[in-house]
Amino acid sequence: MQTPEQEPVNLLNFDRKGLADFFVAMGEKPFRATQLLKWIYQEDVTDFAQMTNLSKSLRTYLTEHCTITAPEILIEQVASDGTTKWVVEMGLGNRIESVFIPEEKRGTLCVSSQIGCALACTFCSTAQQGFNRNLSVAEIIGQLYVAQKRLGENRRITNVVMMGMGEPLLNFDNVVAAMNLMMDDFTFGLSKRRVTLSTSGVVPAMNRLHAVCDVSMAVSLHAANDALRDELVPINQKYPLEQLMAACKDYANKGPRKHITFEYVMLAGINDSVHDARALLKLLKDVPAKINLIPFNPFPDSSYLCSSRPVIIRFKDILYKGGIITTIRKTRGDDIDAACGQLVGKVKDKSRRHLKLQQMGSSRAG
Repeated sequence: MQTPEQEPVNLLNFDRKGLADFFVAMGEKPFRATQLLKWIYQEDVTDFAQMTNLSKSLRTYLTEHCTITAPEILIEQVASDGTTKWVVEMGLGNRIESVFIPEEKRGTLCVSSQIGCALACTFCSTAQQGFNRNLSVAEIIGQLYVAQKRLGENRRITNVVMMGMGEPLLNFDNVVAAMNLMMDDFTFGLSKRRVTLSTSGVVPAMNRLHAVCDVSMAVSLHAANDALRDELVPINQKYPLEQLMAACKDYANKGPRKHITFEYVMLAGINDSVHDARALLKLLKDVPAKINLIPFNPFPDSSYLCSSRPVIIRFKDILYKGGIITTIRKTRGDDIDAACGQLVGKVKDKSRRHLKLQQMGSSRAG
């Protein structure tokens, strides 16, 4: 039982199982979870007094001890191509960003999982902001909740990609609970094929994921050898390519999907040569793979340049002729800094990430 000093329980922090456990602990039946989810996500009702199929005593208890609180959108920016970026308040001087990408037959929401990012990938503007904390379940699912309310019935969110700020698998439990909510028939009802998690390669968490949440997997790869990937994606120093590829094959083999999508940012003179393309083919020869080539999106103080269009097309042709389905991602929302790798928000950095990276490198060398 809650004491007067405790904060109200935010019910957006529970997926259906968590909510059922919450009600059972109160002495209620677990089916109350389904009733509450329908009120919140399908009927858009957040006033417990209006939830008429709950008993009066339960409604009173929930009113006194619980809340349904989603994050607040502070700023909305709409790009020339229709892409919409929302800056979302997270308290204590922190803000994250979510992006909606409209297309003819679908609408994709790019969702953040952390305030900032501790992985410090050198080509990513988000990573340069440092890291503050993990987002709660309510703050993750809340991005979808407030985005759909803002868009209204005429523009539905059909796909979610966990590709916003942060490394999702370093916030494992909260991200899994939020994705379960996204796919729940009594909330948003998204297909498993329409929810994608992108990881930089947190191998132990990849190995755990398929057992608890069946979603599509994308891997932020960007290099075909350990030396270059150590530089571009520093977590590779902890989980090198041999381990990453084994985890990818295992994930693909245990799920209904037959492939992993590999994201590969095109950096001029860094990873875009014919040799790099052939090395990528060799690396992925035993992995069920699709490749998404991403033109680099510049940001202030970056030392990288985007590969030229002819170089990107040449790279794609080599991969395609080598038997791997390869696409070139269309840059969306770059005029409002909403493109891949450009999300920055506002982060009170607590990570001391440069020291951590030095320690990681020293540990690897030892």
